[in-house]
Amino acid sequence: MKVKTAKKNQSLEKALQIIETMAKEKAPMRLLDISEKLSLPASTILRFLNTLMAYNYVNQDPETLQYSLSVKFCQIGHLIYSQFSIREVARPYLLELAHKCQESTCLAIEDDMSVVYIDVVEGPDSILRTTQRIGKVAPLHCTGVGKLLLLNYSLEKLDKLITDKGLPAFTDKTITTKEALLSELEKIRLQDYALDNEECEIGARCIAAPIKDYTEKTIACISVSGPVSRLTQEKMEESKVIIKQIAKRLSQKLGYPE
Repeated sequence: MKVKTAKKNQSLEKALQIIETMAKEKAPMRLLDISEKLSLPASTILRFLNTLMAYNYVNQDPETLQYSLSVKFCQIGHLIYSQFSIREVARPYLLELAHKCQESTCLAIEDDMSVVYIDVVEGPDSILRTTQRIGKVAPLHCTGVGKLLLLNYSLEKLDKLITDKGLPAFTDKTITTKEALLSELEKIRLQDYALDNEECEIGARCIAAPIKDYTEKTIACISVSGPVSRLTQEKMEESKVIIKQIAKRLSQKLGYPE
């Protein structure tokens, strides 16, 4: 039996295309520019723009006659975003990550210049239960999630972190100088993931990826953690691909642009 495909509303589809095109442009647009980008007649575009203007979703500059989206979208976005709990949204992705990697997975945020774990899915054993549990606080400079969250810091705020909390050594692999930390952060910025190779706890490894929202800012991180005996370099490479893919999907769920 052939399943019928639900029909799309073509008018709504065109309206959404106009809105998305204007949002991506990041600057006011002429009617002809919108028409050319969407390959639609200017008269069709104008009808939609007039309707959007009537409901205060679009503004038109009286001098240049260019169109731009109004702050009403920001208001709606704020109302929608306030309904989200990052933990609830991320939970299925954490479970998927744990299943695919067969290791513990975590969701973490930054608070008061520290890492705070807000959700944990345990792996095949509880070897890391003491260091990663919901509510656990950890340092930023020696954890995979923490180093990713440090990418949000300005140099001034990083100096304050070092002054207030220092860069204490937890193992002989912990980064303990500002120069080494800045070098590590630059590498992380380019590769878009971070590692903790026994920097926080001897015998434990971690790989982390950033979660970004519609502002393109890292608001949280997810990680895969396990003992070095199981989380080998080969498995770390495999896990890197998986966690980056899942982090990207979760970020898009939170409005991060594709």
